[in-house]
Amino acid sequence: MGVGSKRQIELKMNWFKNIFKKTPQWISDEERLKVIEKSSKQVSRGVFFATVIIITSFLPVFMLTGQEGKMFHPLAYTKTFILIVDALLVLTLGPVLISFFMKGKFKTSNANPVNRFLERVYEPIIRFVLKWRKTTLAINVLALLLTIPLLKTIGTEFMPPLDEQSILFMPVTLPDISNGEIKRILQVQDKIIKSVPEVDKVLGKAGRASSATDNSPLSMIETIIMLKPKNQWREGVTKKDIIHELDAKLQIPGVVNGWTQPIINRINMLATGIRTDVGVKIYGQDLKTIASVSERVKEELSGIPGISDLFMDPITGGKYLSIEINRSELARYGLSIDDINQTVEATLGGISVGNTVEGRKRFPIAVRLAQDYRNSLENIKRIPILSQGFGEIPLSAVADINFEDGPPMISSENAMLHGAVLFNVRDRDLGSTVEEAIQKLNAANGILPDGYFIEWSGQYENLIRGEKTLMWIAPIVIFIIFISLYFAFNSLREAFLSLITVPFALIGGAYMICFWGVNLSIGVAVGFIALFGIAVETGIVMVIYLNDAMEQLIRKKGNSSDTITKEDLHKYVINGAAKRLRPKLMTVCVSLFGLVPVLWSTGVGMDMMQPIVLPMIGGVFTSAIHILLVTPLIFLMTKEYELRKFGKLEVQNAKH
Repeated sequence: MGVGSKRQIELKMNWFKNIFKKTPQWISDEERLKVIEKSSKQVSRGVFFATVIIITSFLPVFMLTGQEGKMFHPLAYTKTFILIVDALLVLTLGPVLISFFMKGKFKTSNANPVNRFLERVYEPIIRFVLKWRKTTLAINVLALLLTIPLLKTIGTEFMPPLDEQSILFMPVTLPDISNGEIKRILQVQDKIIKSVPEVDKVLGKAGRASSATDNSPLSMIETIIMLKPKNQWREGVTKKDIIHELDAKLQIPGVVNGWTQPIINRINMLATGIRTDVGVKIYGQDLKTIASVSERVKEELSGIPGISDLFMDPITGGKYLSIEINRSELARYGLSIDDINQTVEATLGGISVGNTVEGRKRFPIAVRLAQDYRNSLENIKRIPILSQGFGEIPLSAVADINFEDGPPMISSENAMLHGAVLFNVRDRDLGSTVEEAIQKLNAANGILPDGYFIEWSGQYENLIRGEKTLMWIAPIVIFIIFISLYFAFNSLREAFLSLITVPFALIGGAYMICFWGVNLSIGVAVGFIALFGIAVETGIVMVIYLNDAMEQLIRKKGNSSDTITKEDLHKYVINGAAKRLRPKLMTVCVSLFGLVPVLWSTGVGMDMMQPIVLPMIGGVFTSAIHILLVTPLIFLMTKEYELRKFGKLEVQNAKH
C-alpha cells in the first residue's frame, strides 16, 4: 500500500516538474492543457510498464504454499489491487485534477531554492563520475561482489519469530508415570513458574484434553505462561532471559524441558506433526531398532551449538498388563477361556449394563471393580473366579499375570513405523544449525541399518520448501521484468540498463539485514521482492528523463555523428540527470519516509514486519545511488557506442 501511494506521488511530481520546466511564462488555458497533456503522455508508457513490473515481481509470493502462502498472500493481493487501481487513477484522474489546480504563473525549476541546492551538490558529483568511469564501475562491481560472501555469512530461518506475548512450556517425562506423580510435578512446576516477577498467569495440563484431536500422552505437560506487559518487567530483562531463568529453575530429574509458543506450536503440530522447531524422523519396520537408531541420533546431535531441549520421542518404556492363561490349570478347574476373558473384561474394563437418559442425551452405564480392588498387581491376581468343582479361586490360579514393557505410543506415516528425535533451536539460526547436524549425522557410520532412513521435519521442512519455490520462480520473474522493460523502451540496451539496478539494490538490503542482525527468511525474501520492483521503477524514471534529454539534443543538432559530439552527449546526459533531480529524489524519499518508522515501531507483529522492511530500506538507498550516479554513466557509454557504430542515436520516442 505504501508503494502504491509512493508511486502516485512520484508520478504527479514528475508531471509537476515537466510543467514547471516547460511553462516559465504566462500561458493561455489552451496552451496550459496542451502542456499537461504532453507531460502526461511522456510518462504514460513508463507508468503502465512500471505497474506491470511491480505486479510481476510479486509472482513468487503468489506461488508460495503452506504456512508462508497463508501469511503473505493477503499482502500480495492487496498490493496488486492497489497498484492496478492506482495506475488507472494516475492516468485518468491525475491529469484532470492537475488541470483544475495547476493555474496561474509558473516559475522555473531554478526558482526553487531546494532544487538549486540539490543541483549544486549533484552536478559536481555526476561530472566526477562521468570523468572517472572505470573507477566508478569498479567500485560498484566490487561492492556487489563483497555482498556475495556477506549473504553466505547471514543465517537462515523459515519465518521471523512472532512474539505471541506468552510462552508454552512443554516438558516430557517417563512414559510409565502415574497420575499422582504427574499431578505433583505439574503443581511444583506451576508454583516455580509463578515465582518469576514477569509471569502474570500460569495454566498447566497433563495428558490429553477432552478432544479427539489431542493425542498427548500423560507424560507430556503443556503449561501456558501469560506474561505481564513489558513496562512491568525488570529493567533490561528480555523474553529470552525469562525463558533461560525458568529453564534453570525447572531442572527436575527425569523431566526434559521444552520451550515454545502456543500458536506456532499448534501450527507446527498440524503441519508437520512435530511439536518443536526441528524433528528427525526415523523410519523402519521394527520399533526396537527404531528406538536404538533414535538413541544414536540423539547422541550425535547433543553438543551441537544452537540445539536445545533435545529429547527422543519415547518408543519403549510403556507398561502393559499381560494376562497369560494357563490352559492345563484351566482344564483342571473345569473353566474355559471365555470364562476368564469375561471376568477380566467385567472387573477391569467394565461391562455395559444399561443407559441413562438426560433430555436428548444418552449415556452408557458401565460397571467394574472399584479402584482400590484393581490398582495393583496383587489385587488383580486376587480377582475371584467361580469354578464348578472347586468354588471360588483367584485369577492367578489359572493365569500368569505381570507387567511387560512396550511402546507407549505407536506412530506411523506413509504405512511405515517411525520414531522422532526432537529439538528446538536457540541463540543460533535454524539453517546453519540443521546443516551442521546433517553433516555430523552423515559423517557418522553405521547409524542406519539397511531399510531404515531419516527425514528432517518441522520448520526446516518448511524452509526447504519455500526456498525451492523461490528459486525456480525467480528466473522466470526476472525474464518477465526484462520483457516488460523492453516493451517500455523498445530497446534491449535500455531494458538492461533499468534491470541492472536490481543486483545493486541487493547491496543495501544485504548490509541492512546484516547490521540489524536479522536472519534470511521467507519474510526477508518478500522484502527483497518488493525492493526489486521499486528499484526497477525508479530506474525507469531516470531512463525516461535521459531519453528526453537525448530528444532535445536531436531536435537541436540532428541525429548524426557528424553533428553530435561526445561533449554534446556529455552535456545533455548531465542535463537529463541533474535538471530533473527533484522528482527522482522524491521517489526515494517517499519510500524511505514510509518505511523507516517501522524500524522503531513496537507491538505485536512488528517483529514480523521489520524483516520485510529492512531490505527495502537499505536497497532503496543503494539503488538510488546507483541510479543517480551509475545509470547516467552507463547510458552515456551506450549512446557513445551507438553514435560510433551506427552513426546516430537510438532514442525511444516519448510522444506515445
